Amino acid sequence: MSTPCFVGLDVAKAHLDLAVHPTGEQWQVANTPDAFPALVTRLQALAPTLVVLEATGGYETAVLSALAVAGLPIVAVNPRQVRDFAKALGILAKTDQLDAGVLAQFADRVRPPVRPLRDEATAELAALLTRRRQLLEMLTAERHRLAQARPAVRRNVAQHVRWLEQRVRDLDDDLTTRIHQTPVWRAKEDLLRSVPGVGPILARTLLADLPELGRLSRRALAALVGVAPFNRDSGRVRGRRTIWGGRARVRAALYMAALVAARRNPRIGAFYQHLLAAGKPKKLALTACMHKLLTILNAMVRTGQPWQISIAEPTLD
Repeated sequence: MSTPCFVGLDVAKAHLDLAVHPTGEQWQVANTPDAFPALVTRLQALAPTLVVLEATGGYETAVLSALAVAGLPIVAVNPRQVRDFAKALGILAKTDQLDAGVLAQFADRVRPPVRPLRDEATAELAALLTRRRQLLEMLTAERHRLAQARPAVRRNVAQHVRWLEQRVRDLDDDLTTRIHQTPVWRAKEDLLRSVPGVGPILARTLLADLPELGRLSRRALAALVGVAPFNRDSGRVRGRRTIWGGRARVRAALYMAALVAARRNPRIGAFYQHLLAAGKPKKLALTACMHKLLTILNAMVRTGQPWQISIAEPTLD
């Protein structure tokens, strides 16, 4: 029986560095589609148990897709998690070759689960949502500048504000059109938006960035999003539990929905007021509402049951 091997793949804009654990083999290839067939052939010959790379803001997308389509067990992981792992190993230096080696060891020790890639339509939806967030950030900045602009530039800034506002409206129209042209998405969006407090942004963010919704247990999903509280206890000290990590874009949309649901959703609102009456800080109470809202949405998608105030809380772990 052959010895299992694990491959770490460090991604740069121009090249890819690869390392194999435990053999220590290393090599470099160009990060271009022309180089991917030879890379696939070499990796298939190795028959790795797992290939791990970091999510690097888009440079990894092409190679990730190419290796996944070839049937290789590849997964993209959070760079911060890998960096913490390297520090735990005492590796403080950082080069492309070292990073590839750390990723290979990370693959062996941690064994992150391989998840299916998003299809092209879902990836396009996610790209539109990302662009919308970018435009909103620019729009907020320009509105702040407009409030303090000197007369010489006020007109120019105001024109840019109006242009950005129109681009956001255009993107919203594009998002609506794409969702309505896909029956499965439209049905799921209608299901999610039946919950008071859930608007189009949260529904579309869940469609694009949380395809696991309805497929995981409530605890696994909460940990994936980053709304699961972690203990901070040591000896006799009992610290306040905190949330950490997860999918920040989903969590941000969920937070805004929880703010609305605390006022307009009778079930979430009653839960929120109960926590406040028990002396819980508002921020903690809102985080708990985020967790509860996500749990309800997960149960609804799993069962296909639209919102009703008496919907049963899932008890499965």
